[in-house]
Amino acid sequence: MKTYRFPILILAIGIAGMSQGLTLPLLSILLEKADVPSSMNGWNASALYIGMFITSLFIEKPARRFGYKPLIVCGIAIVLLSSLLIPLWLQFTWWFFLRMLIGVGDSSIHYATQLWITSSCPPQERGRRISIYGFSYGAGFSIGPFGVNLLQYGIWIPFLLVALFYFVALLLVSKLSNEFPTTYENGEKASYGKTFRLGWYALIPAFLYGYLEAVLNGIVPIYTLRIGLHETDLSIVLFAFFGGALLTQLPLGILSDRIGRKKVLMMTAGIAAISFFLVPWVGQRVFLMTILFVISGCCTGSFFSLGLAYVADIMPPSFLPTANVLASLLFSLGSMSGPWLAGLGIQYIHPNSLFYLFTILLGAFFVAGFVANYSYKTQLK
Repeated sequence: MKTYRFPILILAIGIAGMSQGLTLPLLSILLEKADVPSSMNGWNASALYIGMFITSLFIEKPARRFGYKPLIVCGIAIVLLSSLLIPLWLQFTWWFFLRMLIGVGDSSIHYATQLWITSSCPPQERGRRISIYGFSYGAGFSIGPFGVNLLQYGIWIPFLLVALFYFVALLLVSKLSNEFPTTYENGEKASYGKTFRLGWYALIPAFLYGYLEAVLNGIVPIYTLRIGLHETDLSIVLFAFFGGALLTQLPLGILSDRIGRKKVLMMTAGIAAISFFLVPWVGQRVFLMTILFVISGCCTGSFFSLGLAYVADIMPPSFLPTANVLASLLFSLGSMSGPWLAGLGIQYIHPNSLFYLFTILLGAFFVAGFVANYSYKTQLK
């Protein structure tokens, strides 16, 4: 099954993306209709990423000891069961707990699949392969929000569909042969501090993407309802962002193989900062908002995958499990803080504040690129 390993991993991550893309806006809308305050709604959305964060703290040792396959299988099983339990009780605390469990499962799936792909592919194909990984996740994430429209057939239907897809992925992954991360060389171990110092600029995109993704799916639904848009408009706007990300995943991956990840990351961050800054100025004009979200998606949709490829370029293979843990931690921190901060901004400042914060974060990352203390180092032979 080694020949089919890459497509099976790509399918698994696509299903994980679809699950997240559906669950985040669906539960946010249901809580908003139940008159839950936006700050509490954002806190509930953060539960997914709290689970991811907790898992990231201990996942490296199981990966080194048991290999990639058991982590993926356990992750899929946890998400499948948790998704089926959500409709049993429409209650804030119950959903918070299940979202945490889903975060645990998702973190296991993401960590094992991305590490398996980046550590096993040839360096000259790393940008292309990780871009396909990002494309699959983005495709699932962009399709997910359309599952909100299935609510008219009953609250069980969207979650039964997610469970069915996960069951198929579980069957396919179970047929793969297990593999393990690269062992340490020359007795040198990768501490978190040393790993971060080596690749801080390559790791920051994980935080930024986590923040953007969580706010877009957990808080932008509240924003669109607050400014008078319909739920159908929400599906269009979210699909515009993640659909835009799909358009440029592979081209940006190939471009980064040629000119370097850092240049591509800086360029896309600068353009996205401007696009997000303009969103509040278009008001309820859905067409213009959609265009800006397409541009922003084209630029930032590759952040996480390109960051992982950049990390693999500049670090020894034995450091990659630790670096991927840091990337997962940063992604989780961004995802946890995003909905909460954006929810507070909407409740106490102004709905538009969430887009201005996007601009500040992306602009700061762009400027930091000029002072990063290392440059792109290719390992191509």
